[in-house]
Amino acid sequence: MDSLKTEIKSLASKIQEEVVSIRRNIHLHPELSNEEVKTAEFISQKLTEWEIPHSTKIAGNGICVLLKGELSGEKVIAIRGELDALPIYEKNEVSYKSCNQGVMHACGHDVHSAALLGTLRILQQLKSHWGGTIKAIFQPAEEKLPGGGSVMIANGILKNPKPDSILALHVFPTLEYGKVGFREGQYMASCDELFITVTGKGGHAAMPGEYNNPLFISARLLNAYENLIEEIKTQTIPTVIAFGKITGAGATNVIPDEVKIEGTFRTMDEVWRKTIHEKLKSIAKKIAVETSSTIEVKIAIGYPCLYNNPSITTQSKKAAQNFLGKENVVDIPLRMTSDDFAFYSHEIPGCYFRLGTRNEERGIISPVHTATFDIEEKALETATGTMAWIALQLLNSQ
Repeated sequence: MDSLKTEIKSLASKIQEEVVSIRRNIHLHPELSNEEVKTAEFISQKLTEWEIPHSTKIAGNGICVLLKGELSGEKVIAIRGELDALPIYEKNEVSYKSCNQGVMHACGHDVHSAALLGTLRILQQLKSHWGGTIKAIFQPAEEKLPGGGSVMIANGILKNPKPDSILALHVFPTLEYGKVGFREGQYMASCDELFITVTGKGGHAAMPGEYNNPLFISARLLNAYENLIEEIKTQTIPTVIAFGKITGAGATNVIPDEVKIEGTFRTMDEVWRKTIHEKLKSIAKKIAVETSSTIEVKIAIGYPCLYNNPSITTQSKKAAQNFLGKENVVDIPLRMTSDDFAFYSHEIPGCYFRLGTRNEERGIISPVHTATFDIEEKALETATGTMAWIALQLLNSQ
């Protein structure tokens, strides 16, 4: 196995320049969720060029690869990467700066897709050394509800053949390049969007007896929700309820008929998640009765909690330690962010780990979802080699 590890490291280094070029091409031409037509075409062209069999246009712009080893083996390991970008104006002055104004790969999905292609390139060249099947999933629309992962699952991506487990990596700009991070069990939060409409009665501000001000009712509602937030802090389950937008289209002397409030709700437990849904609705119902108003609470159900299967994650972590050295594999804390990889992790055993992309010496330190996000591209060599090695360890495990 040491010779195979050496060969993987050699191949990861050999294809690094090509993988960087692929990443830059995807970064240069970002596309929003469900619009990743050219991105998918580019990836398909690369797979065809490398003679890697694949299917296209799954759940929109998704791609599925079935790469079989030449040795005997029945195991199926899936690896997922995403295609979509974000509606952000890029501020980086680099040769691969987005040419689609207002759209940017600010969450690293260009990295994930390029790394997955590189991993497949390595595994393809080593087919005589392994058995079983690698199922690579290039997924659209991770950034937009209901999440491309859920749509691909509904379209049968986890069938024919069904994977025994699934892997994914994600850029991590707080971790230095050359390193990766793992966490067993619960890792990331569920994510629901809150849309609340408070309807009172509008009118002339000078006639308080003739209107029922929805702004005051909204303030009362938000105050009640703030009390709920304080109550939740006494619980052991990490939970976030936050409101980032309130719109009441009145004027200094015009009371509007309605106010709209938007926010987010995140937590780490699915049962608790449903409990808070009911609390949000019951608080609104009580205040509506007390204020003779109507309050509609719409909860857009988003991604579930992301759970890393302990066994698969432990195996993956040990494989990474063996490949990179223990000093380059770290434990990572819970995060209240979310990812639609969670849908896969509720269907089959999964491991979602982090790829260090930070380089302070070069000023590459910006967080994801910002206009200056970028990566140290040496991290791509870490990504392709590590993912290929982990996948082979899982294929060979009992």
